[in-house]
Amino acid sequence: MMAASGRLACFRLPPLPSVGELIKLYNLRAEKQLSQNFLLDLRLTDKIVRQAGGLRGAHVCEVGPGPGGLTRSILNAGAADLLVVEKDTRFIPGLKLLSEAAPGRLRLVHGDILTYRLDRGFPPNISKPWEGDPPDLHIIGNLPFSVSTHLIIKWLENVSNRTGPFVYGRTRLTLTFQKEVAERLTASTGSKQRCRLSIMAQYLCTVHNCFTIPGRAFVPKPEVDVGVVRFTPLVQPQIQQPFQLVEKVVRNVFQFRRKHCHKGVDCSLRRVVLS
Repeated sequence: MMAASGRLACFRLPPLPSVGELIKLYNLRAEKQLSQNFLLDLRLTDKIVRQAGGLRGAHVCEVGPGPGGLTRSILNAGAADLLVVEKDTRFIPGLKLLSEAAPGRLRLVHGDILTYRLDRGFPPNISKPWEGDPPDLHIIGNLPFSVSTHLIIKWLENVSNRTGPFVYGRTRLTLTFQKEVAERLTASTGSKQRCRLSIMAQYLCTVHNCFTIPGRAFVPKPEVDVGVVRFTPLVQPQIQQPFQLVEKVVRNVFQFRRKHCHKGVDCSLRRVVLS
């Protein structure tokens, strides 16, 4: 028991200024035009990290760490190699402080996740066969609303092509979205929330809506609540066709969804794509 506690303690960060104190220290403010909302409650960031599964000794990429609240929870969960990709230069000094507090465990990249080559971000030896278990690699992020949908579509195309972060195998993702988007991603057949995003996500992944974070937990408070969604790529996609073809058909099917869609749209979609 004491040995296990000792192993856990070795992953814990040393005493540091709180996330709120770092925000004041570096005079950080969430930029509305960038859809930035800080999550300062470490109990909630810990809860997000738990949804990803066991991170002890894992490789992790965190998208847009900002002031580093979620970053701390990932490190405290025992991640051995955490790559953080942050576009906003204002957050770099605080993230460097975390890197110094976790020597050899946090790698900081000042860049844009939309263009960063995640297929080169981790050692090749962590790869697992697509037909086997997922690799010990996770993507986690409290995503800005302005890029979340665009980013998940990009990653879904990567899943289809087994490129980007999926060159290592069926890499799992645990991400935040506006509650409405989270509900659309996980909407079942026949649901009023069923849409293009639902099918594009679910034909390639198992998608689970983990829990909802109330908007009041964020600083500044957004006008909506936030959903935490976990994605695990399927061994075999539900539709055996190129991503661009599926996306084109789905877009056309749902273009006039209110007037023309019905409960059989998923079956009809498969027939159209497979014909």
